Amino acid sequence: QVQLVESGGGLVQAGGSLRLSCVASGSSSSYNVMGWYRQTPGKPRELVATMTSGETTNSADSVKGRFTISRDNAQNTVYLQMNSLKPEDTAVYYCNAVRITGWGRFAYWGQGTQVTVSS
Repeated sequence: QVQLVESGGGLVQAGGSLRLSCVASGSSSSYNVMGWYRQTPGKPRELVATMTSGETTNSADSVKGRFTISRDNAQNTVYLQMNSLKPEDTAVYYCNAVRITGWGRFAYWGQGTQVTVSS
């Protein structure tokens, strides 16, 4: 069974940095897309950044120039380096992994890690 385990969240002051990590276990197959989403209470989950296995990235305008996504395909791991953090970056960050097979599209989610940015 596929399991995504996130780490690296926490409390940081505005202007600081954090690095999130997510390891996908339970399957030796690779993932077409891995990435990060975030959610605050009362709002829908939103895209932060994703990266394909071919290293094509997609990210929200609000994090461009501050957040960098990377991945290690061999280890089924995805990272999110977050710099110049702002209070509005406060959210629960969720790791996501997508596998596209002949049987369909399968998406997996981590349990979430809290990021809190104080002003």
